[in-house]
Amino acid sequence: MIRDFKAIILSLLTGLIFNSCSLLSDQNHIVGVKGDQLTINDRPFFIKGICYHPVEKGQTMRSFERIEKDLKLIKAAGVNTLRVYEPIASREILDQIYDAGLRVIISFGFNQGGVYDLQSETYLDYVEAFKSHPAILLWELGNEYNYHPEWFGGSVDYWYTVLNESATAIKQIDTKHPVATAHGEVPSEDLIQRLDQIDLWGLNVYRWDQPGTALEEFSKVSSKPVYFSELGADSYMTIENEGYALGYNETAQADATQTILDQVLTPNTKATGAIVFSFTDGWWKAGSPETRDVGGWTPGSSGVPYDATANEEYWGIVTLDREQKEAYEVVKKAFRSFR
Repeated sequence: MIRDFKAIILSLLTGLIFNSCSLLSDQNHIVGVKGDQLTINDRPFFIKGICYHPVEKGQTMRSFERIEKDLKLIKAAGVNTLRVYEPIASREILDQIYDAGLRVIISFGFNQGGVYDLQSETYLDYVEAFKSHPAILLWELGNEYNYHPEWFGGSVDYWYTVLNESATAIKQIDTKHPVATAHGEVPSEDLIQRLDQIDLWGLNVYRWDQPGTALEEFSKVSSKPVYFSELGADSYMTIENEGYALGYNETAQADATQTILDQVLTPNTKATGAIVFSFTDGWWKAGSPETRDVGGWTPGSSGVPYDATANEEYWGIVTLDREQKEAYEVVKKAFRSFR
């Protein structure tokens, strides 16, 4: 009995030591770029992602009150990466994300009221504080700001200067994570050369259900890694078109998502990742946050399948109540079967 007890204790201690060493090793992971690939400790890593900005019914601010259930649904769908639109300043939430086997792309905005944004340079405080957290995959600066010259005095030239300088500043304090930007559509060769501190490019692409053409165009102007920071479709048809009925239409969303992912998740894909927009519907985007409203418009929305309209409150692959739409199963099958 005593011998058996000692064996059990030894086994438990060995397990604790092994797990501690594994965690320490992962905390020291190095994310980088190698050729046209994103890597973790020199091993290729393909982003199978979902945009995640959960806002509860009747609210306008992000909330993680359903994070436990969300992570189970997200993980079950074969997702390995979350893309968030503002930093997560809670270590507890980052721990939960990492414990679920997921990583996170942290996005910094230009002007977020002085909260970890580029304008105030407080984003560097966040990088310093969280650069060692194992959930962090990479830093992403801006979200299709090239569509919004009005935010920068009528010209995005100032934004590009800030973008490159901010990427440089991050690299001075963190050498273990690359820096990206989420650009609306394919950047020009001149812009890529100008923004020489950007390690990899995220593309927000809405070309009906044919995003693959963007990869071909990008490969002609750069050999840097490229990922789709946003792609997908909404579940509302503002018109009857291509055989899809007017109104709420999960099938239109699912079919478009299937075709889109088939374009990107190929054996010889030139992408290093695909991030579907988005996990939940967002009732806060158009009309009252108490109801799911039709409407909303974004730059480049004429490319949204299959009605050329971005109905902003209908983009989730699950509803606000976390009911799975048809598109959820499409994403699940596509991601779980890829690589």
